Amino acid sequence: MTDGGKKVLWGVAAGLAAAALMRTDTFRKGCSKIIAGGLQLKDDAKEYFETIKEDAEDVKAENEAKKAKA
Repeated sequence: MTDGGKKVLWGVAAGLAAAALMRTDTFRKGCSKIIAGGLQLKDDAKEYFETIKEDAEDVKAENEAKKAKA
C-alpha cells in the first residue's frame, strides 16, 4: 500500500471515530457546557465594558463641568 493510501485510510478511520464520538450524550453535554460557558463569558464581558464606558462618560462629564466653572 502506498503512503498516500495509508493516509487516506487513517483519515477515514479518524472521521468515523469522530462521528461516533459526536453521537454520544457525554460529548453533547460537554459541548453544551462549553457553549454555555462561552455565552456567559460574553455576557460578563459585555457588562464589564458597559460599566467601563459609563465610568468614562462620567469622568468626561465631570471634567467638562470643571472646565465650565473655571
